[in-house]
Amino acid sequence: MAHIYDQAYFNGQLIAFGDANLSIASSAVLYGLSVYTVFHVAHTASGLQGFRLPQHFKRLQDSAKIIGIELPAADWSYKDFVTAAKELMAANAIKKDVLVRASIHVDALLPGTKSRGLSTLLTIFVYDAEPIVPTTGVRLKTSLWRRIPDTAIPSRAKVNGAYVNSVLARQDAIDSGYDDCIFLDSQGHVCELSAANIFMVRDGLLYTPDTHSDLLEGINRLSIMQIARDMGIPVVERSIDLTELYVADEVFMSGSSAFLSPVIEIDARQVRNSLGPITKRLRTVYQQTLRGEHADYKEWLTTLKEN
Repeated sequence: MAHIYDQAYFNGQLIAFGDANLSIASSAVLYGLSVYTVFHVAHTASGLQGFRLPQHFKRLQDSAKIIGIELPAADWSYKDFVTAAKELMAANAIKKDVLVRASIHVDALLPGTKSRGLSTLLTIFVYDAEPIVPTTGVRLKTSLWRRIPDTAIPSRAKVNGAYVNSVLARQDAIDSGYDDCIFLDSQGHVCELSAANIFMVRDGLLYTPDTHSDLLEGINRLSIMQIARDMGIPVVERSIDLTELYVADEVFMSGSSAFLSPVIEIDARQVRNSLGPITKRLRTVYQQTLRGEHADYKEWLTTLKEN
């Protein structure tokens, strides 16, 4: 279990993490009516660097809009978001890489099953950047549970309540001796993992499921696709069948909490290259990017504290 830092941002102020609580009668607790995003902050020689904060702020806004909940305030801005993150970094005296989870919760009490016109609040807390899977090689099992379709709960929104789907699927994988699961959509195509996107390499091309496959349009996913194109690696977004993963040259996963981790086994079938050349190249540049060590992607970072 990752260490959670002592100070949290709650409804416009910094308070002790243990005091940052929502009522058991709130919509967030009763119905999972919250949206969130998680971003990486690297502790570097030049200070604390947050990864792609504008995109994470927009994802929070978009997720709230999709499911029809209000923002914390009518004039809530990106500047306010960054200020809160900076205050949180300082209050917790961060001196290592961390992950930051920002959420918008509906805190109205017993409102029934509705979303409009209800009060919301913003929470942000910090925890150590420990990966959710083995970064040396991940073993995957195809889930018995299908990915919730966008027509049921929107895939493009990070809705807390929707993650029951991920819990069911990943727990089944863990119970079966694997690290994580592969979700298929209602048509049997590959979607994503429990909390990460998936890529495969075949014949020098990088493939990933397209956005019609009931997946989250991950910020790390988009970043890796951009890095690959800049490196001259062709990127193809399309429907992917499960058996294509079985015969892929390389497979890897990406996400804020999964980083870029190679997949070594799928459904008791060994992936041809446990850490293939394309995965290795992409992971090297991705890691450099997170730490501000790659000149081409320094604009993706926001300084949250200078050394």
